[in-house]
Amino acid sequence: MSGALDVSSDLAPDGRNVTEVAVGVMVQPDGRYLLAQRPEGKPYEGYWEFPGGKLEPGESVEAALGRELHEELGIDVIACERWRTLEHDYPHAYVRLFFCKVREWSGTPLGREGQAIAWQTLPVEVGPLLPAAIPVLEWLAAEARQ
Repeated sequence: MSGALDVSSDLAPDGRNVTEVAVGVMVQPDGRYLLAQRPEGKPYEGYWEFPGGKLEPGESVEAALGRELHEELGIDVIACERWRTLEHDYPHAYVRLFFCKVREWSGTPLGREGQAIAWQTLPVEVGPLLPAAIPVLEWLAAEARQ
């Protein structure tokens, strides 16, 4: 995916604002990927997801991802590439998720916001999964079969 945003609208089909989110699919050389549990007090608390967070005004996807992964996990992203984009309609927000594969980082990921984290392979051993994480697992499974 190129660096330019390929978004058609800042409004969801129902007229709500679209919340843009950078999401890191951190992949180890052995194929394991990192999932994080949503902390207490957030929508879908206790659900597992790929780590990331909202873009700030004027911020690129890559810059937001680097900032969020540093804040949440204490790591510094060295290499990432945009991989897939998905829109999902949650009751609390309509989100546009920019999934980036993160293959290189410095530091050891730690749940700096009190969240549990787990390196996983398919089938995942943690749950429940955030609904928008499920297609990502399907994409990873399809890639593993290639």
